[in-house]
Amino acid sequence: MRSHQLSSLAVLVTVSSLLFAQHPASTDRPANIDHHRVYDVCRTLASDEFGGRLTGDSGYTKSAQWTAAIMKKNGALPFDAAAGYLQPFPAPYTLVQSAAMTISIPGAPERTLNAGKDFLPLLYTDSGTISGSMVFVGWGISAPELGYDDYAGLDVHGKVVLCFRGVPNREDSVFQHYDEHRTRMQTAKSKGALALIYLYETPIANPNGDFISGFYPSMISFGVANALLKERGWTAEALQDSLSRSRNTRSFPLAASIHYRVQATHHPDGIGYNVLGILEGSDPELKKECIIIGGHLDHCGTHVGLTFAGASDNASGSAVVLEILQAMAAGPRPKRSVLFALFGGEEMGLLGSKHLAEHFPKQFTRYIAMLNFDMVGTGDGAWCGYSASPEWVKSILDQADRDVHILRGSRAMGRVGVRSSDFAPFYLKGIPSYSFGSNGPHLFYHEAGDKIYRINPDMLADMARLGSGIALRIADR
Repeated sequence: MRSHQLSSLAVLVTVSSLLFAQHPASTDRPANIDHHRVYDVCRTLASDEFGGRLTGDSGYTKSAQWTAAIMKKNGALPFDAAAGYLQPFPAPYTLVQSAAMTISIPGAPERTLNAGKDFLPLLYTDSGTISGSMVFVGWGISAPELGYDDYAGLDVHGKVVLCFRGVPNREDSVFQHYDEHRTRMQTAKSKGALALIYLYETPIANPNGDFISGFYPSMISFGVANALLKERGWTAEALQDSLSRSRNTRSFPLAASIHYRVQATHHPDGIGYNVLGILEGSDPELKKECIIIGGHLDHCGTHVGLTFAGASDNASGSAVVLEILQAMAAGPRPKRSVLFALFGGEEMGLLGSKHLAEHFPKQFTRYIAMLNFDMVGTGDGAWCGYSASPEWVKSILDQADRDVHILRGSRAMGRVGVRSSDFAPFYLKGIPSYSFGSNGPHLFYHEAGDKIYRINPDMLADMARLGSGIALRIADR
């Protein structure tokens, strides 16, 4: 949600704005939303049956086939007559079977860390065993052309580097490239480091990176980091805050050393899938125009004996998308067509939504809007980021919420950054977009504790009501 570029589809936005300004909204066809049904779908997707839905792995493929069957049952047409409901794309992936980490601090007993609590491998690690000294390198950024280099004056060859994930100035988009996990890993590897270890308050599962042979990225908790930083008089929280405030480099070697062993299997030929179903519009001409309603189906899989079920992130959004489909399929068809999309590879860097944005179904001449649902099942209200133009985008959002009263906050999106969701590839093509989330709290984000018990069925249902209200207003204009 941090950068905005209009593509050649900008003309479409202008035309759509004029079109929608001329016709009043239709509110006489509320969708038939079932909170039991949407919760049951969310619960099934977050079950052990699908093993955490890591794109490329068998659990994800099974979930894609299961959701495709729901689309077919409800009369959605496959996006391609020959290919069916599943749109394939390349998705290399890694499964981590085991990992062990110990740290040695002078004057203290050797400490063995617990996987999942004290540390977690990043889910694109190679297999191997390393031992070495440690160096803290700030944000892990080397950008001398921007006058900033966390590695300046340091020799990290054969060592393990530690850093926070972030940039010196989050308001300055020039650092955006350097906040990519892929960039940070390549930088550390190119300088001879054995591994890069992130300092996170709590270690979380993260498959968003590239496999690098002979490189072993991981993350440790703030609690472990505090023990490593004590010699320098820092806590992890205070050091992170200092870096953010000063916007200057602060890097230094540490007296501690590390021993780390990880066993992982990399699958370079993995294939992911978008699940795509179409409800064809009822108007002979307007059905050539399309609204996209989507959310990502994938999560992080099963690693080191832990299953990352992803109930909130994003079985919840997938269930809402399917609920809107089932409700709309049961009523009169809208004038325009609706493409329902469950994306793979979001957790790997929006792989699936980027693929769809470059390989749209050929039967549509115009894409009118995109609605994205990501982490929408907890709390008691919704938030929404929306395209600042055309004006009807915000107007329709407000109209739809008058029927649901679930919106707690909204804002116009200024630009798309590296941490955005699946609306981004469409937004960057000039397609008016909405991105929905719930107000949480989003407990156990990317942790094994993100289970179905935290999901609110009524929250799911109201999100589906809000989304269907917006989609119907756009589709029937």
